[in-house]
Amino acid sequence: MSTTTDKSRSQFLKKLRNPKGEEQGEMSFIDHLEALRWHIARGVIVWLAAMILIFFQIDWVFDNIIMAPANPNFITYQWFCDLSHFLKLGDTLCMPPVEIHLQGNTVSGPFMSALSISMIGALVVAFPYLFWELWRFIKPALSPKEIKYSRGSILWVSLCFFIGGAFGYFILAPFTFNFLANFTLGTTGAYEYKPTLTDYIDSLNNLILGCGIAFELPILAVVLGKIGLISARFLRKMRKYAFVIILFLAAIITPSPDWTSQIIVALPLLLLYEIGVILVARIDRKREKEEKEWS
Repeated sequence: MSTTTDKSRSQFLKKLRNPKGEEQGEMSFIDHLEALRWHIARGVIVWLAAMILIFFQIDWVFDNIIMAPANPNFITYQWFCDLSHFLKLGDTLCMPPVEIHLQGNTVSGPFMSALSISMIGALVVAFPYLFWELWRFIKPALSPKEIKYSRGSILWVSLCFFIGGAFGYFILAPFTFNFLANFTLGTTGAYEYKPTLTDYIDSLNNLILGCGIAFELPILAVVLGKIGLISARFLRKMRKYAFVIILFLAAIITPSPDWTSQIIVALPLLLLYEIGVILVARIDRKREKEEKEWS
């Protein structure tokens, strides 16, 4: 009898201290952090696995992927030259051959560069899985309508990232390295162009990751449009300011001062902005249609 009374009294005191179930909310928050920890752990494991795989094949990756844009036989040079001949422009689009000899000035340079290549390469390879883990963490907080709107987001986000990375690797990197390698300072030959290994790898990583992230612009516009933070009218109104920001971003992404490289980056970003306007306009029309049906 006494035990039963103590249990009842304990339950009553818990309800009195927490009438709205705040203790359960605290436990759910802890569970939320626990789930986040496991999402991060699984993402790190996949990233490390990809990093180790790339590191064991680092010689092949370095020769056939990293150094390819600085090779005179890189496929992009042939593409543009063939395009120039197809358009009857002669050798206008044929870029001069590029030959870059890298140097190192630190004892640990090759090893640290191998780690950098492996880490960034693993990030690119594991990007769809990492975003999938992020999506699994966010999904429980979304409403059924928001989940419906976000179907296929993993595919589209990954696709835009890979297209942007490929654009930076196949288009922008050759133009950048070709310009820098053939740029001369003075006429006496006192300056000899010998970039460091670290500088070359950092420049290539910035081009690939920068373009990959920049190409997420339409996805960002769609998400903000569905949330209701922006509209197509707002995007059209801010177009001239957006163009200035895009030109500024293009100057940041491209490590060379060559205006050609900056234009090559800016034009796709401007196109992606207009695609974002079109997609948000479709969202606005759909939202207005639903509001009319409810009214």
